[in-house]
Amino acid sequence: MKNMKAKDIIIPALALFLICLVSSALLAFTNSITKEKIAQNAVETENASRQIVLTGAESFGEVSQRENGLTVCEAFDAEGNVIGYVYTSSAKGYGGSIGVMIGYDTEGTITGIEILSHGETPGLGANATGDKFKLQFSGKSGPLTVNKNSGEGQNIQAITAATITSKAVTSAVNAATEDFMKTIGGGNNG
Repeated sequence: MKNMKAKDIIIPALALFLICLVSSALLAFTNSITKEKIAQNAVETENASRQIVLTGAESFGEVSQRENGLTVCEAFDAEGNVIGYVYTSSAKGYGGSIGVMIGYDTEGTITGIEILSHGETPGLGANATGDKFKLQFSGKSGPLTVNKNSGEGQNIQAITAATITSKAVTSAVNAATEDFMKTIGGGNNG
């Protein structure tokens, strides 16, 4: 190695420091101007999902956090009458946590589900986002089970080659159903 001088080390180090400083400042600036829009988009997406799982609702109440990690809010018709409840729940799937939104009428019957987030394998577990799988939950109540062959009764037919994902979504729905039955369906309103 040739003789290195202090400036041979200091100049590149200073250049890297300045590049990092400018990059960090630009990222902080970008974050500050986009965080409100990102938060607004998240709220709009959540409200759109609520409308999907409880189509008859005109508005939704304040979201309350449950001790078990679930969230719930009331759904109202045009006259302000409670027509149902919307829960968010999650369970561990094959590729990580699967976030699920579940709509219930006032009797505890599922009106619909929506997959909010997942890390499942494309073409396999990711098929949980498809209507064929999600529509199986509508009209059912009480604890559900996953079955590889049938979606009749309280069964949810598993997605082919994605039983872990199917069980995770069903588990998330069952957790919300259990909370509904204990807190809302059991006469303790909310």
